[in-house]
Amino acid sequence: MAEEVQNGAGADNGSKAAAVVFAAVKPWLVVEAPKGNDAVQFYKAAFGAEEVSRVNHPKRKAEQELPLVLSAELKLGSSTIVVSDLTDDDSAPVKSAVTGSVFCLETEDVEAAVAKAVAAGAVSEGEISEGEGACCGGRVGKVMDPYGNVWLICTPSKKCGDVAA
Repeated sequence: MAEEVQNGAGADNGSKAAAVVFAAVKPWLVVEAPKGNDAVQFYKAAFGAEEVSRVNHPKRKAEQELPLVLSAELKLGSSTIVVSDLTDDDSAPVKSAVTGSVFCLETEDVEAAVAKAVAAGAVSEGEISEGEGACCGGRVGKVMDPYGNVWLICTPSKKCGDVAA
């Protein structure tokens, strides 16, 4: 179980407000409609994501046209992401597609993970290399999914306590 962190705990900024506690952060990926279902299937095939729940748009009839995905919650490792179609109604969290998202996935087998993502439809960007980036240490591969998101696939980064002084 992940430890809950109190934001601002221990900070002496003069504020008397109570600390806010967050249990999780869930990135929300919005894709061009009606590609939400395709995106969910891609993340399952490429990264082994497990679909936890799904809410389809209530105004779309499945037998008449492809239902739009309002939210599909996917478990990816110990994390959760949410995928949805871009819609123009009041229930949409955003009104335009966002580009430039980057995600970091940690695995011991970078080569196999990149190959699996490419087989599912991602595009490999460059060669697998040794790197010391913001989130990645060791071997790093980079793929772009069919929806414009970049995924850095790397060996687990060393924690500050794991590094010899």
